[in-house]
Amino acid sequence: MPAPRLRIRAIELYERPVRFVKPFRFGAVTVEAAPQSFVRALVSVEGRGEAWGATAEMMMPKWFDKRPNQSPADTVEGLRRSLRAAREGYLADDQLDTAFGHHAAFTSTQEPRLAAAYGPAQIDKAVLDGLLRVLGISVFDGLRANVGGLDARRTPDLSGFDLDGFLGGLEPLPAVELRHTIGLLDSPESLRALLARQSLRWFKIKLGGDVAADLDRLTAIAAVLDEAAPGYRATLDGNEQYADADQLALLLERLETAPTLAAFRRALLYIEQPIAREAALARPLGAVAERIHFIIDESDDAYDSFPNARAMGYRGVSSKSCKGLYKAILNRARCAAWGAPHFLSAEDLTCQAGLSVQQDTALVALLGLGHAERNGHQYGEGFGSAEEADAFLAAHPGFYTRDPDGSVRLATDGGRLPTAPLSTPGFARAADPAWDSLTPIQPA
Repeated sequence: MPAPRLRIRAIELYERPVRFVKPFRFGAVTVEAAPQSFVRALVSVEGRGEAWGATAEMMMPKWFDKRPNQSPADTVEGLRRSLRAAREGYLADDQLDTAFGHHAAFTSTQEPRLAAAYGPAQIDKAVLDGLLRVLGISVFDGLRANVGGLDARRTPDLSGFDLDGFLGGLEPLPAVELRHTIGLLDSPESLRALLARQSLRWFKIKLGGDVAADLDRLTAIAAVLDEAAPGYRATLDGNEQYADADQLALLLERLETAPTLAAFRRALLYIEQPIAREAALARPLGAVAERIHFIIDESDDAYDSFPNARAMGYRGVSSKSCKGLYKAILNRARCAAWGAPHFLSAEDLTCQAGLSVQQDTALVALLGLGHAERNGHQYGEGFGSAEEADAFLAAHPGFYTRDPDGSVRLATDGGRLPTAPLSTPGFARAADPAWDSLTPIQPA
């Protein structure tokens, strides 16, 4: 059946501040607070009716745009600018089209491209949610039936690939394992205390870009993991801090020859975006790529990024809803088309409790990614109020839990998140934030 066509009648943009419960350091940046954006989109589906869709996503400073002449506040304003531009462009497209068709029709001229993709990525999620709610089906059933109308117009390398067959063959995972982020400010002692409370097997460790300091830190962390988390698996995140492939080769050589890191090296799956985005795809990784898999994250700013990275020796790319759900799905299709060892990883940008973490987890489960970085519950305060938290707990039981003090949080203690609570009509949304408590994002 052809995908339903729709018009986008209205788009509303909001934000609220999120104060972190502890500082989050990634790369050269330490963040203690950041706003979260919220988007509502009213969609009218041809012959079916209309509904509001919604989504949310952190506006993390100095991640989408790391240019040194931009302050943290400047980079957040760049994300607001991306949202405004996308709202204007999507509303100007008054044609009946598929959800993906509206996405494909919008082109941003904003720089940098990663920030430019933020606004469309959020509106796409809200539009899809509205479409699914009109149809009365879950995101799992809807995307498997390609109700969004995905095609290869943005990915010509997939021309001739049976995209409908690929989507129809996806089987959502019943649960997604949590890959716990160990930030640059997290101590081995705090990790040991956490493992005494929670059953975690997957870990993502941030690197700082100094070989000696990173190895000393990895040695201390590995000692805790070897003892307290037998059978663990790990990934490393360079957050663009390494200068080039030669530095990576030195890191790997020392990691592979240190007796105290032998078990950690066996547990290590891949290294994420170690080289700055401006240089990462400028020259091949070379021989170092034969020793371990590398993936791109910040370099994934357009539909041609993954093929370009593949040519440079990278074997994977991250899935993040903040970069675009359709790009994640089409990159997963590329992995199917290209075959092993190409893969999609599930990474996080501090997805907060509520719409953000629910929708991203549903996407991860649908794409068959068995483990996902989840760190928002570590750093953010979560919901905007106790009443909002209660509503989400009631709507998605098992995905959230109530602590003895009465507070509601993500149900992380078992080391995995169930996806059945997300199988509700719409894009994993059966509750809403308190819209009247949010601050509208005003026109520039």
